[in-house]
Amino acid sequence: MMKLWENFTEYIINNYSDSNKIIEVGVGKILQPSQILKEQLKDTEIKLVDINPCNDTVIYDDITKPTDEIYEDADLIYSIRPPEELQYDLFKLSEKYGADLLIKPLFTEEVNYKLQNKLKLVNYKKIAFYVMKK
Repeated sequence: MMKLWENFTEYIINNYSDSNKIIEVGVGKILQPSQILKEQLKDTEIKLVDINPCNDTVIYDDITKPTDEIYEDADLIYSIRPPEELQYDLFKLSEKYGADLLIKPLFTEEVNYKLQNKLKLVNYKKIAFYVMKK
């Protein structure tokens, strides 16, 4: 399963190795990417957020009414397979807190139409995702 996330986490590691804080929103039960990041970016705080935390390492938060302390000073906010209706909320989070945004939709999905001119499609090795840099 770790192999599946190799290219995704490699991109983050290569582009955010100097980050103080990276936040994954909507973690669900897919903990492998954050585990890889925690192993490789030892000096970076990796926070996991979900409205339904799967364990005590995941912080409860509703991104439609975000808790400021969680996102302040984040360098990157990312989400894997977020529902289309929450993608604009992710964008607003990154705007509000001055963080880059990375959205990895399902293979068959595009990013929310409101974001298509704001995010750049990145094809990195065998994976595609959308990025907005500050």
